[in-house]
Amino acid sequence: MATNYFKSIHHHHHRSLRRRHSIDCPRSNFSSTSSSFLKPTTTKTSNTLSLSQSIFATFSLSSTTSTSSTTPSTSQTISFDLLQQHLSLKDFRQADEETRRLLIVLAGEAAQKRGYVFFSEVQFISEDDLRTIDELWRKYSNDKYGYSVQKKIWNKVSRDFTKFFLKVGWMKKLDTEVEQYNYRSFPSEFTWEMNDETPEGHLPLTNALRGTQLLNRILSHPAFEEKKKKKKKKKKKKKKKKKKKKKKKKKKKKKKKKKKKKKKKNH
Repeated sequence: MATNYFKSIHHHHHRSLRRRHSIDCPRSNFSSTSSSFLKPTTTKTSNTLSLSQSIFATFSLSSTTSTSSTTPSTSQTISFDLLQQHLSLKDFRQADEETRRLLIVLAGEAAQKRGYVFFSEVQFISEDDLRTIDELWRKYSNDKYGYSVQKKIWNKVSRDFTKFFLKVGWMKKLDTEVEQYNYRSFPSEFTWEMNDETPEGHLPLTNALRGTQLLNRILSHPAFEEKKKKKKKKKKKKKKKKKKKKKKKKKKKKKKKKKKKKKKKNH
């Protein structure tokens, strides 16, 4: 899990860092095996990221409808206009909030009622919808932000979440004699204006409070399957089809030959 990555950086300093993070990890009524979206607050002690405690990650919805179904919602039309508006105005902070809201709506009625998404509900978000969110982020950031951008970085660091957090600027190096890292405080320590110094893949944020299963599921979603892999899959399918056709043709030819031979013999 992510805790093992965290230990690899901090070694015996892990305990002191964990104490420092305790105010950033509010107690939850949910079981330690759940993974969901947490609503970021604007209080001084709030934080967007922490890996030092088990498996809980959340985004939150500001206004949703209440239902009791455990299946994804298909009754309502999803509009991405507000996200596009925020992104076109380079209002990345509001675009980040709208992305959180959309993910909960897209995850289904149970997630809407609950107000956050379990990592197991990411599968209910359609490829098209998740790809639309990603494409909008990439379009208005010149390919600097977006889930697919984050996935490339994640793959480059061999899917090591600690290295990933450092690359996208979600963690910072502490000014200490021994090499130590800390999670950035939400929202003040995150970069909401895009400039040359903003790390690639910095937005949208995915809260990794007490674990990374949610982020893992988002980045592993079929919507972000690499084009190379898709192409390979398509090629394989085509080859199989061609082989089958060839075999059928050969069989037909053989049958025809046999029939001809039989006819000749009878004459």
